[in-house]
Amino acid sequence: MKVQYQPKPQFLLSTFLLCFIINANQVGIGIFGYQRTIFFEVKQDAWISVLLAGVFSHIVVFIMIKTLQIYGSTDLYGIHQDVYGKWIGKMLSSAYILYCLCACLIILKNYIEVIQTWVYPTVPTWVFSFSILLLVIYGVTGGIRIIVGVCFFSILLSLWMFGLIGFPLRLADFHHLLPVMETNMVSLLKGVHKMSFTIIGFEILYIVYPFLEKKDRVPKYAQLGLAATTFLYLIIMLLTISYFSPGQLERTIWATLTLFKIVRLSFIERTEYIAVSYWLLIMLPNLMLYLWAAVRGVKRIFGKKPKGVLWIFILLIFVASLFFTTRLRIARLNDTFAKFSFYIVFCYPFVLYAFALLKKQIRSYKEKVKC
Repeated sequence: MKVQYQPKPQFLLSTFLLCFIINANQVGIGIFGYQRTIFFEVKQDAWISVLLAGVFSHIVVFIMIKTLQIYGSTDLYGIHQDVYGKWIGKMLSSAYILYCLCACLIILKNYIEVIQTWVYPTVPTWVFSFSILLLVIYGVTGGIRIIVGVCFFSILLSLWMFGLIGFPLRLADFHHLLPVMETNMVSLLKGVHKMSFTIIGFEILYIVYPFLEKKDRVPKYAQLGLAATTFLYLIIMLLTISYFSPGQLERTIWATLTLFKIVRLSFIERTEYIAVSYWLLIMLPNLMLYLWAAVRGVKRIFGKKPKGVLWIFILLIFVASLFFTTRLRIARLNDTFAKFSFYIVFCYPFVLYAFALLKKQIRSYKEKVKC
């Protein structure tokens, strides 16, 4: 496998689309109920944990870009091979592929659980898994340009949903946010840790970087996309704390969906049904990007044909989705994945950057010695 990778011109993407890629991959199933888990830790200061998680994410993205800039045009798989060597590099890249597949499974199962709880309680899991995965196959086989197109229209066509925030805003009591900074720093950091599971998704930058046209503009658009996501989560958290009493919020599993229940329109009786169904458009970019990253990893590392690998991965995800059918099992799956994803997304980039920088210095030293 070559460390450097330069896609063909027809596969290159305008760099400004990175805003949509990062934002679309971050906003997913986690937005339904992240408020409750953070509120357990920090109470009315939960919005501060959301803000701190966003700030830390900006730092991590900065480190990711610095690592990628060392190599010019490559992805995480190429960096692994150069930094760690052939065999260790393959092992770490395989671990990242497994992470992407697990992310797909988590997203799929949590969304199906929401559908079955709120809209179609009698429809079996396999029907939803099969239907959604068919759409994912269409996007992944179309390539990165099709997937980015789905990301773009996913955001564009879902903007109307955020206009409904005005309904619960009229009933909000902002005294629920007081007193500010009553929680100690340890609890705030615990809230940041809980928020990490919801805000992940920007690590896809490691894989899409070679496909971006103007690499010098990547920092600007990556940070803008991340800032938009942080702002969205912050606004929803502030609104949720202001609308619900502390006791209500601790008992509400999907707080964001519950906010849709109070929306009353003359032509729609149950707005939350529309929101849950329409959310599939927001979930698809998550599934497509992670599955594409996994398939691309196998192609880059082992040189296998993408189509055959794609069908194997789809079958694995479909079968695995049938085993997690209860709320308890899904919650345990989420907790386990959240622990690993925190280290992979928020901690590992610093380690990789340190090794890449060290490798660069060693290479420069050897070149000077030769001269």
